[in-house]
Amino acid sequence: MNKILILGAGKMGSWLAESLCLDYEVGIYDKDLKRLRYLFKTQRLTNYDEIAAYKPDLLINAVNLEKTREVFEEVIPYLPDQCILADIASVKNGLKKFYEQSGRRFVSTHPMFGPTFGNVKDLSSESAIIIKESDNEGKQFFRSFYGSLSLNIFEYTFDVHDQTIAYSLSIPFSSTMVFAACMKKIEVPGTTFKKHLDIAVRVLSEDVYLLSEILFNPYTIEHVEKIHDQLGVLIDMIRKKDQKGIHEFIRKLRMNVGFE
Repeated sequence: MNKILILGAGKMGSWLAESLCLDYEVGIYDKDLKRLRYLFKTQRLTNYDEIAAYKPDLLINAVNLEKTREVFEEVIPYLPDQCILADIASVKNGLKKFYEQSGRRFVSTHPMFGPTFGNVKDLSSESAIIIKESDNEGKQFFRSFYGSLSLNIFEYTFDVHDQTIAYSLSIPFSSTMVFAACMKKIEVPGTTFKKHLDIAVRVLSEDVYLLSEILFNPYTIEHVEKIHDQLGVLIDMIRKKDQKGIHEFIRKLRMNVGFE
């Protein structure tokens, strides 16, 4: 695999281009020409005819989640038959069916760190998921790429991936949204509060469609309902001033997070 084309020069697309361009011939396409200005050692493409002329071996779709399938459908007619389709979408809902209908080889992955929270200069504590149903050549490419970044690599089916994301993202995202919903415009000096506020600002800076798709993941509701149920338990103990119950509740929480 020699020629790679990246669709979308946003945060992830730009990071992919910078990470791959030293070892591969990399092209990048974006409708917003301003996004292409500071990308070096990459071929900048501005229309689909240039994509046809480029003839990539691998196409990595890095546009926002809302446009992923739409852009795939637009660009596929301009790709050589042997080109492998790839996505890095956080939610895979609907992509399995799309790939099956396309008849194309594909590889679906999910770098779990993202540029919002992850330290892209040191990813040794971060993870990436590769979808099991993907093409073997595509999987091998991403295993090599992610391995070179010292990422921890997991291989899940489409279904297990979305179950995992529902657990790992919907719980913190929902809790953060509840925290933000209770905010008042006052200055609070507490360190813990400031840390929670920083997380809330970062989460809410994510693409609105991404946040909604994570929440609409069919596996999310059960986790949000658990948050609702546990809040009910906590409220009841606070109202009753149940000190023994609170102590036992905190003990269980400590066990849950590996404190004891």
